[in-house]
Amino acid sequence: MENIGKLFGVGVGPGDPELITVKAVRVIKEADIIFTAASTKNTYSLAVEIASPYISPSARVEKLSFPMTKDLKEVETAWIHNTKQIANRLKQGKNAVFLTLGDPTTYSTFGYILKKMACIMPEAAIETIPGITSFHAASARLNRILVEGEESLLVTSGAFGGDRIRHIDGVENVAIVKAYKNIKDINKALTETGLSKKCVAVSKCGRENEEIINNLDTLEKRAPDYWTLILASK
Repeated sequence: MENIGKLFGVGVGPGDPELITVKAVRVIKEADIIFTAASTKNTYSLAVEIASPYISPSARVEKLSFPMTKDLKEVETAWIHNTKQIANRLKQGKNAVFLTLGDPTTYSTFGYILKKMACIMPEAAIETIPGITSFHAASARLNRILVEGEESLLVTSGAFGGDRIRHIDGVENVAIVKAYKNIKDINKALTETGLSKKCVAVSKCGRENEEIINNLDTLEKRAPDYWTLILASK
């Protein structure tokens, strides 16, 4: 019987090296191959930096390039190519870990890998190990209750502005990830929906140069850092 390796999707948390689960540490230590997503513009990976104390010296680290583009054909080609690369390692009998920031099932590149693996290598054994999300880390850092009682929480991306926020109905709390651009429209949407008075932005939560911004108007005067999120409530 062919010896096929196992793929683990591992969340390493939001940035603080101590916010990584015991199970994630064990799986990383035991892995033969470590995969992580990287931009086509550079090979730096924060996920690898966080996990580096636990990566075995014998493990091979492979950074998979994912283009930051709206060209769906180019993106699709990259997903298929990278998934095939992972599948080839599993067919060699290697146990592989795909590292993700935060949680692997929340706005994660690993989600695309999961979908493509179902087509390219449906027989593969895959296990997803959850991680602490950036919005949970930020609310803890601020000692701010994220949601309580019968309240609801909307988790959304701000990458394309504030339209998702404008269409909320009966939602008391919002966590906006990827709030690094279109901040003017996000701020406008927060004001329109009555969420602007109790909002705060956190940049690089738990990392060096962490910043807490209580006045979101200041973000319009400078480009927010890529690792910026917003918590807002009515």
